[in-house]
Amino acid sequence: MLQAIDLSHRFETLLYENLNLEALGGESVAILGVSGSGKSTILNNLSTMLKPISGKVSLLGYEDIYALPAHKLLEIRRYEVGIIFQSHYLFRGFSGSENLNVASILSKQPISEDLLIALGINDVIHQNVGELSGGQQQRLSIARVLTKKPKIIFADEPTGNLDRTTANNVMEAMCAYVRGASGVLVLATHDEEIAQKCTKVFRLENKALIPL
Repeated sequence: MLQAIDLSHRFETLLYENLNLEALGGESVAILGVSGSGKSTILNNLSTMLKPISGKVSLLGYEDIYALPAHKLLEIRRYEVGIIFQSHYLFRGFSGSENLNVASILSKQPISEDLLIALGINDVIHQNVGELSGGQQQRLSIARVLTKKPKIIFADEPTGNLDRTTANNVMEAMCAYVRGASGVLVLATHDEEIAQKCTKVFRLENKALIPL
């Protein structure tokens, strides 16, 4: 479902080069690394958001996604890929349920009550976003992405603001979704314990991905 071949990227300095990664349906992949190492950039390369300096990304049967026209990338991003950012990008002034309704309408997918229960936000979903804690907002943003029923989820530090118990519950919910949908999860994190819940674990170090 996902393959990266010889990816390289740089901004002012080289972040990584000749990076290779593969994930099949039902697999979850964790990328560990210190802040600034390039974890988020890898996710952007893989998720249609940022063309790499060199290399190729194959995704969902498309041999080279960056050879596709812009409107096709937008379609993939809208219907087939879910991206969980470090910033939540929720609609301020809306309730939690209204935020989910937007995702539901755009993707033409129903909202799952079981998902809200699994993420522990079913009791606060009707509150205004501004009334929710940072951790509740983070879980709401994850619920909004999963509501789309994406085939591949790219998650950038999705448990960064959560306590250990809640973080474990969120990871269980995401991994259960991936297993049930035969999808793929690619996760960037600095949390070793969270990373070990994935089926594949890599560390981004010295400009290379090292399997653990």
